[in-house]
Amino acid sequence: MEIDLYDKNGEPVAYIADDAEQSIYMWDGHAVCYIYEDKIYGWKGQHIGWYVDEIIYDLNGERVGFTKRTCPTYTSIPPIKYIKYIKYIKYIRCIPYMRPFLKTTISSMPLSDFLQQDAIV
Repeated sequence: MEIDLYDKNGEPVAYIADDAEQSIYMWDGHAVCYIYEDKIYGWKGQHIGWYVDEIIYDLNGERVGFTKRTCPTYTSIPPIKYIKYIKYIKYIRCIPYMRPFLKTTISSMPLSDFLQQDAIV
C-alpha cells in the first residue's frame, strides 16, 4: 500500500511506493529518494534524513514531512498520481550520520526541497 506524504501545511507532496526499495516518488512520477531501514537516502547515495513512526526528520532532527495520521494539521486530498518513470540506478549509499535527538520542531525547509536534495533529475 502506498503511503502519501504531506508537508507541514497538510499539502500532499510525495508518496512512498509499495516496492522493495521503499522508493519515494514526487507526484509527477519521478523517484527522488528511498528508505533503507529507518534512513532516507537520495538517489545519489547521500543520507538526507530519517523516517521514524511515520514522520520524516531532517539531519538536525526536525520534522519535515508527515503521513496523514501524523500531520499536525488537516490534510488536503492528494492529486491523481502520474505513471511512474523508470528509476535511475542508485548510487552506493554513503555512511549515514548519527541520529540526533528527534525534535518536535518543524523544519523551515519545504518537504519537496528536502526530498529532491540528492535526486537525479
